[in-house]
Amino acid sequence: MTEQNDLLARARAYVGSDATKPAVARDPVNQPMIRRWAEAMGDANPLWHDAEARKAAGFAGAVSPPAMLEVWTMAPYRPGGRTEDEGMAVLQLFDDAGYFGVVATNIEQEYIRYLEEGDIIHSRAIVADISDEKRTGLGIGHFVTINYEFTDQKGEPVGRMKFRVLKFKPTLQQPEAKPEGDKPAKKFPHPRPSITHDNAFFWEGLKQRKLLIQSFNGRLVHPPVPACPETGSFDWTTVEACGRGTIHSFVVMHQPQLPGFEYPLPVVLVELEEGVRIVANMVGAKPEDVEIGKAVTLEFVEVEPDYVLPAFRLV
Repeated sequence: MTEQNDLLARARAYVGSDATKPAVARDPVNQPMIRRWAEAMGDANPLWHDAEARKAAGFAGAVSPPAMLEVWTMAPYRPGGRTEDEGMAVLQLFDDAGYFGVVATNIEQEYIRYLEEGDIIHSRAIVADISDEKRTGLGIGHFVTINYEFTDQKGEPVGRMKFRVLKFKPTLQQPEAKPEGDKPAKKFPHPRPSITHDNAFFWEGLKQRKLLIQSFNGRLVHPPVPACPETGSFDWTTVEACGRGTIHSFVVMHQPQLPGFEYPLPVVLVELEEGVRIVANMVGAKPEDVEIGKAVTLEFVEVEPDYVLPAFRLV
């Protein structure tokens, strides 16, 4: 049995077993956490904020946004990382074999009922599938699928989640492809967005060096949506952003390393003066210079002919 086959056999031995120790929410469903999550996500649905709206919908107390399903049982943040009980042995197996890159590839959630104030959520994660070795743009790796079951304090199901990650050997850790004869080595194209009927105006605006924000009768929304999240209206216009804002939050990307980017890469969530937030890369800034609250100004970066992205520079 080859080393690769042995790794795959050991990984697939986990299929059907718990990926990690079953978790119990540290706090019952509560209004303060709901409020902070909704504010961070820009979710203004009155059901999460307004007691009268909840009462009219037949709820006696706070109601959790369905997308918070996984939040209640998440492991606490620790500077040193998760404890052994909170980690996933099947993922550690790939780490030890050199597949230390990780990226979430897709997630599916099913909501059985609203979570209400006082509910204590339990979760169980089960290894569902380990793929054969795949060659991807990020590197050689395996897709690991985890199925989550969420229950309440009575043991009744409240939701399910399928979560898939790619554990890979980063491209930079692999031998570069050698050119064949006189052919130049293959160059990876810059990642492109998925352009739809709803967001085409945004990308066309960038080509014209304009940052256009969707406006539903004065209510600004970003990213673009098919209809107003508050009124359901399909009628909208655009407003050109002035390009000034402040850093609301940020991360510094180290992995996974995609071709076409320089690492470490600061990625910021900028609150524009118009009141909406946008995610973009920083330019001309060292990671240690990026801080929450710092003023930034918009720049347009033409990464390829006719392909322009917004970016921000410290003022």
